[in-house]
Amino acid sequence: IHSVANLKGKTIYASGKGATPEYVLNYILEKNGLQVGTDVTIEWKSEHAECVQALAQDPNAIAMLPQPFVTAAAAKNDKIHAALDLTKEWDEIQKNEKNKSSLITGVVVARKDFVEAHPEVVMDFLEKYEASIKFVNENNDEAATMIESYDIIAAAVAKKALPFCNITYIAGKEMKEKLSGYLSVLNEQNPKSVGGSLPEDDFYYGAN
Repeated sequence: IHSVANLKGKTIYASGKGATPEYVLNYILEKNGLQVGTDVTIEWKSEHAECVQALAQDPNAIAMLPQPFVTAAAAKNDKIHAALDLTKEWDEIQKNEKNKSSLITGVVVARKDFVEAHPEVVMDFLEKYEASIKFVNENNDEAATMIESYDIIAAAVAKKALPFCNITYIAGKEMKEKLSGYLSVLNEQNPKSVGGSLPEDDFYYGAN
């Protein structure tokens, strides 16, 4: 598998049916001219571990797995390797899209009343949050050691996974453009995935 087009006629094991993973996979496949159920079969599992088990049983199997789970699985089975990066595939699609978006899977959320009552606290947190992201991306070894110290995952796995986790700080107008576009993609597939309707402009902090 070297491109999304190579998935035609294949079965993909994945978990997350009825949630973001399904909508993201559908979007990427459809934008590459593949119809789920016709060109590609998706076999949904209840958890990532079941997808890994399917890979172990069939050397030709294909699965959609998130980081750092895919790195952890590859560390235990040398026959498992990453063929496609969904973030890169998503970004490639945007070249031909009028309304740009990004594959955003992690955000900071705060109550509006708290943000308005404590603007200095919020700004201080965001500055430190951005610095933390920069530190992790520039100091993989130290970050991996810290990650293990908090019993998240083993340092060896974290070190290998971090460069592929796409940990990024996006704020202001850029954040609004990319996140609103992403939410629009989800809304088109299932309005319930974004609470029934797209949020208003004041949903996005510091975007005005």
